Amino acid sequence: MIDAHFHIWRQADLPWLTGPMVPRIFGPYQPLRRDYTMSEYLRDIDGQGVTEAVYVQANWAPEEAEAEVAWVEGVANATGWPHAIVGFADLTLADARPALDRLARHPRMRGIRQQLHWHQNPAWRFAARPELARDATLQRNVAQLADYDWVFELQVFDTQIPGACELIDACPQVTFVLVHAGMLNDLSGAGRDRWRRHLADLARRPNVVAKVSGFGTFLRRNDPEHVGWMISETVLAFGAGRCLFGSNFPIEKLWTSYAGLIDAFRRGAGGLAEGERVALFETTARRVYRL
Repeated sequence: MIDAHFHIWRQADLPWLTGPMVPRIFGPYQPLRRDYTMSEYLRDIDGQGVTEAVYVQANWAPEEAEAEVAWVEGVANATGWPHAIVGFADLTLADARPALDRLARHPRMRGIRQQLHWHQNPAWRFAARPELARDATLQRNVAQLADYDWVFELQVFDTQIPGACELIDACPQVTFVLVHAGMLNDLSGAGRDRWRRHLADLARRPNVVAKVSGFGTFLRRNDPEHVGWMISETVLAFGAGRCLFGSNFPIEKLWTSYAGLIDAFRRGAGGLAEGERVALFETTARRVYRL
């Protein structure tokens, strides 16, 4: 099994973990205001069948983006984990190439995450404006990721997916990884239907894959029934060969253990054929992140 979305951190490096509490999309997070090291992550996954993992940037200060990747690369050299890194670069700059070139010095680099999600609820908001995906400068810089064979981790709410589709269409040579399967937060019937429609729009674009992860974010709990429904709907839209698993640890550690999370996902994928389960939990991530 490959965990395609996890974080480690040193509290001192993260602005949102020092000083006053800042509202975050996953709710109260006092237990996370400390170091979360590779040794703890390895203890969390012990016995759960995880053989490789992809680190995704943890929002260090923007000017420390290369320092973050360098630190994680050093951890990987010392421990053998992680096996791939998704870093940060500000792709709204007039020319992001120098920043990308600096990150490219690190051999485990596989992609960039710049979070584009924006919501009416300020606590759920990250991007500076709701339609950043439509920004011509950002689109031009994202397109350059193809030169590095890097993915772009696309983190948007489902209501932003029309703009995200314009970004994807402008960058046909880049693989987009839809973070948390589009961050469904409106669980009403109408909300679910809208999410399905937007997911189908993304799935029609062959350079998009979906990450089944972060399903406890808006529930504040590990709900196996919800996890199973989300997996089924995402696989129905994309096919298992374009879906991959991520734990979103240690965020999900706020409400569950790694063992509990894995159990929910394995049960949720229980209705898939064996080959589909292998794709979901291993081969898609291996292909996308070149593991």
